[in-house]
Amino acid sequence: MSNALVVKAASLIRAGDIAGAEFALVSIAESEGDLALVAVLEDMPPKDLLAVIREFDASHESVVNLLVTPEQFARALVMERLYGDHTHTHLRGMVNAVLFREDADTEEFLDAIGELDGGCEALVDYLSDRDEMVIHFANYGTFNHLHTEESDEIEKSEATDHDWKQLTWLLKHDHPDMFEQVLPQLKIRLKQRLQAEADLEQMELDPTAPPPRREMPTAPPASGKPSSGPAEESAL
Repeated sequence: MSNALVVKAASLIRAGDIAGAEFALVSIAESEGDLALVAVLEDMPPKDLLAVIREFDASHESVVNLLVTPEQFARALVMERLYGDHTHTHLRGMVNAVLFREDADTEEFLDAIGELDGGCEALVDYLSDRDEMVIHFANYGTFNHLHTEESDEIEKSEATDHDWKQLTWLLKHDHPDMFEQVLPQLKIRLKQRLQAEADLEQMELDPTAPPPRREMPTAPPASGKPSSGPAEESAL
């Protein structure tokens, strides 16, 4: 039954019917129990599991997201870059839906993500649109007073937003090794973003000026190992 359902779900995913694949998976939980679905999810290729869980977030829940294990989720998360989603909207939605679900052991999920090559890179993508605030928190322990050097270390309860603030607090305080891999990448991205904004402003002031020629800094993989992950372009 498990193999047949895996094949059926794969076929529906290839046809673009993600809702149909999710319905087929959930049906086994309804008929045979949650453990049956957990076994099926373990047999699914990570890319197929990813195709399902990335379509759901905290506002649009799925039983699949409620039952996916830390190891299953981490493998799927690392593959998210295959979609080439530069907004990282689906990435943030699935991370929030799974790591901060009511019964989730968030620490266990973060441990599983940190164990995989590409796991910290995925968290860099997740935090990329909050780069300046994450860096400020790393320096001063607070998300407030962004443009001052005032330190006001916040407690965990003050950062419990089931979103990026909570993840940032957990990384800094409970997973410092991972945070030390994520932070330099965010600093590089912030520098690149600010430079791009400055270049754009200069071009708007003087449209006839030649565009600046700069080499973009190259950073080592956040894991400290040679990257074997996919390129940003979609491979799915």
